[in-house]
Amino acid sequence: MSVQKERQMTSNYGDPVITGGLSVFDSAFDEAYFYEGNDLGAVYSAEQTRFLLWAPTAGEAWVYLYDSWDSETPDKRRMRRDAKGTWVLEAEGDLAGVYYTYTVKIGDELHEAVDPYAKAVGVNGDRGCILAPESTNPERWTEDKPPLDSHLDAVIYEIHVRDATIHPASGVQHKGEYLGLCERGTKGPGDIPTGLDHIVNLGVTHVQLLPVYDYATESVDETRLDDPQYNWGYDPKNYNVPEGSYSTDPYDPAVRIRELKQLVQTFHDRGLRVVMDVVYNHVYDGHLIHFNRLVPGYYLRYTADRQFSNGSGCGNDIASERPMVSKFIIDSVLFWAKEYHIDGFRFDLMGLLDIDTMNELRRRLDELDPSILLYGEGWNIPTELQPKRQASMANAGRLPGIGHFSDLIRNAVKGNVFDPHDGGFITGAGGLENQIRKAVVGSIPYNEELQGFALEPVQSVNYAECHDNYTMWDKIVLATGSDSALLRAAMHRLGTAIVLTSQGLPFVHAGQEFLRTKDGVENSYNAGDLVNRLDWDRCNVHQEDVAYVRELIALRQQHPAFRLHTADLIRRHLHFELAPYHSVAYTLREYAGGDPDRHLFVIYNANKERITVELPALGHWEARFGESLISFLSGERLEIEGIGMVVLGIR
Repeated sequence: MSVQKERQMTSNYGDPVITGGLSVFDSAFDEAYFYEGNDLGAVYSAEQTRFLLWAPTAGEAWVYLYDSWDSETPDKRRMRRDAKGTWVLEAEGDLAGVYYTYTVKIGDELHEAVDPYAKAVGVNGDRGCILAPESTNPERWTEDKPPLDSHLDAVIYEIHVRDATIHPASGVQHKGEYLGLCERGTKGPGDIPTGLDHIVNLGVTHVQLLPVYDYATESVDETRLDDPQYNWGYDPKNYNVPEGSYSTDPYDPAVRIRELKQLVQTFHDRGLRVVMDVVYNHVYDGHLIHFNRLVPGYYLRYTADRQFSNGSGCGNDIASERPMVSKFIIDSVLFWAKEYHIDGFRFDLMGLLDIDTMNELRRRLDELDPSILLYGEGWNIPTELQPKRQASMANAGRLPGIGHFSDLIRNAVKGNVFDPHDGGFITGAGGLENQIRKAVVGSIPYNEELQGFALEPVQSVNYAECHDNYTMWDKIVLATGSDSALLRAAMHRLGTAIVLTSQGLPFVHAGQEFLRTKDGVENSYNAGDLVNRLDWDRCNVHQEDVAYVRELIALRQQHPAFRLHTADLIRRHLHFELAPYHSVAYTLREYAGGDPDRHLFVIYNANKERITVELPALGHWEARFGESLISFLSGERLEIEGIGMVVLGIR
């Protein structure tokens, strides 16, 4: 069947006679057919597999059983209609290893699709697979996790599975795979640690993995993994199954599951928690996705003239405000948290989802494990959902315990991401001191002049670079003239220092510690390994910068004053001090957060020339960080040579 014909089929939303005269677009449809159960999908036992499908608009439904991922002739088993628009089949016998799909009759058309609740799939994710859950566990599989007393103790490190180890000099055997990030003792140029050991040595607490669910894109075909292929993975296909291109054998449905679990276990054993990047705001192709094949018109968001809402820029926004869609998102996240022991979730374009879904998810995660992080991109994006219902930064006050990426600190530090040549505080742009101060306080309402989007610091995810847009190094190069070439590394260090000493949740992009470049490519989602891979040769050259970031992270962990838990504590203990133009100074006073120092003095200096700072008369100041920049320190006077951060303390 042609793609064009398949797409035409989804304009058929079913015969309302089947649903008692209700259209799939009616609000009454949700009231009539919302299913509360937790047993959707295929539930396996050695004696029987029970299939449960939600498809209220279908006139008939079948389970198609296949011997293999590519066999052509299915064993068709008719399902019976049950309550709340569900269809059920109890298939006797041990079906472990059998592949399956659902087929529904919508009007006079037959639609075949993967089970949206599938937990295992064949190669390229076109068919579900029935597996005994325990068969997918690695040899060591525990519920032990590294301790985390507060979300604000987290330091997040974002990485792409393939990027981490695919470089020829990574010293890793399983390059570009889940198992590659499990390897210990790997060495690169200059005998430097690479891969997992490198990450552990930095001292971060959380590794955020770019999408590792099964994604759909023409640029990655699991049947030809020997060919160079690349994608970030923001094209969801099967939400509850790992991506097969990072496994050693995508043809075996259990292998990708077992190897991702092994990666999570290895991270936990090495003191690292795992955050999963999830994309519930859109799908890869709204016409072909299983949701729309099985219940056309329900799962996606539509305009008044029945066109797909396109706030995501991908042409098919998910209708999270509809009860069965909200349920799917919550069921899916809880599945990953329980089955894979995931410790946090980063929501792509979270502002396209609704507030009620995100708050209910936070509540359910708190019941399971309150240490699980929940944050996302709360950008204000036009979509068919009313702005007051969107889980955006503008509504952060109604999203307690949920973090938002702060474009405030990103743009203040390195310049507006939408203008390649626009500079930020670190590159010499003027008038940004107050924006930096807003970042320092974690984007909370600090005073009349400094008003941010967050009610509490846990809602501010502070970053200067991530997988999106130019890396900080590339942005610095674009925004500075050739006369600044020798100062760029200092600018870069200052940007990272601001992120790691501001209140809120700090976020570091993989390779940021060694001035990562993508050769000026802004949107590298499919640019290939040469652009995206972590360059271990560059890491070797910039070991001083790696050490600098390691020391920054240690500074943050040694001084709880940099991670105050509440907005009230920040307003009480953090005081801004007088400082020369193009610098920002502040103190953290009176053992803030139980700090070992009675007072801390912090200054971010973006001036190339020497500056003199009058210190608060609080006692005898001693250097805690950035001592190499200090040319004079005595009594109440500090002189700094050049761009960077200095931290002083009083015991």
